[in-house]
Amino acid sequence: MARETPAPGSHTQGRNFEGVDWEDADLCDATFSDCTLQDAVFGAAALRGARLTRCRLTRCRFSHADLSEAAFDDCVFADPASQQGVSFAFCKLDEARFCRCDMTHARFEGSDLYGAAFDDCNLLGARFPRASFHRAFGRKVVRTSVRFVGCNFELADLAGARMPGCELVRSRFRETDLSDADLEGADLSGADLFGAIVDGAKLAGADLRGAEVSGLDLRRLASYEGLKITTEQQYRLLNAMGLDVHVE
Repeated sequence: MARETPAPGSHTQGRNFEGVDWEDADLCDATFSDCTLQDAVFGAAALRGARLTRCRLTRCRFSHADLSEAAFDDCVFADPASQQGVSFAFCKLDEARFCRCDMTHARFEGSDLYGAAFDDCNLLGARFPRASFHRAFGRKVVRTSVRFVGCNFELADLAGARMPGCELVRSRFRETDLSDADLEGADLSGADLFGAIVDGAKLAGADLRGAEVSGLDLRRLASYEGLKITTEQQYRLLNAMGLDVHVE
């Protein structure tokens, strides 16, 4: 088992890291492929621009780490044995990219996710307490940006998340807690919202065309003006509100 810390910009393949001290490690622009990292704590570590492909990062914790512009492809962060997911606590994840990653039970506490992209990731039971998806560009200009495409958020907690205008295409939100979330103007086309908790959520101007909206009671939302739906979906939404719709 490897114990030394790779250098910035280095390439590491097929190694098993266990018992390595990653505290304050400088791994900027380093690449890892087919590696295993277990029980690791990346306290204040620098992984800006790092690339990890087909790696296993089980029972890992990133605390105050810089993962800006880092990329994770086909990586597994979940540990089925302990049902413990990866923890990102107060980390910089701006412009980070996750593609086809298993992030079951992941926790993004107080982390910055502006411009981050998640494609086809499993975020089952993931939690985002106090996570931020925005960035200030001056005193009066604040922009929000994050992309979740084709992701599984079943049983996840996104309560109070602020993601207006963001891309959530084809994502699955079954039994996801979206209470008080701001999704105004978001692209939710093709998403699955069956059983989602939407009390107090804002969906004004959101695009729900092609989404599964059965059981979505608009009366529970804080806003839905300008909601984009198809003719077929209108009947399901009216049924969810208790109206008996007859198509003649």
